[in-house]
Amino acid sequence: MTDGSTSDEAARPLRPALGLALRGHCPACGEGRMFARFLKPSPACETCGQAWDQSRADDFPAYIVILLLGHILVPLMIEVNAALDIPLGMQALLWPGLAILLAVAMIQPAKAAVIAFQWSRRMDGFR
Repeated sequence: MTDGSTSDEAARPLRPALGLALRGHCPACGEGRMFARFLKPSPACETCGQAWDQSRADDFPAYIVILLLGHILVPLMIEVNAALDIPLGMQALLWPGLAILLAVAMIQPAKAAVIAFQWSRRMDGFR
C-alpha cells in the first residue's frame, strides 16, 4: 500500500462483509440484494451501485461445499450405522438425498462468502 491510501481502502472489513453476504445482502452497504437469481450475482447493488457481476468465484464455492459435506456426512453416517440398523436400500436413498439437500442449502452462502472475501480484499475487479 502507498502512503496516500484513501479512506475507502480502509473501509472494507472482512467480518461484517461476510455476515452481510451470508444473509444475501450487499457487503458494501448492507441494504441491496447480492443475488439476482439463485447463484447469479446481481449486476450491481440497487442501493449503492457496487457491481457484483465482475466477481470471479469460479469453482471455489463448490469445493468449500464438498469439503464441508464430507466433514458433516461421513461422521454422521458412521454414527447412524453404529447406533441403528438401517437397511441398505433405505441408506441408498437417505445419504445421497441428504447430501443433495445440504449442498443446495450451502452453495449460495458459500458463493456469497467467496465474493465478499474478494470484495473486502480488493481482489480481481473489486479494486
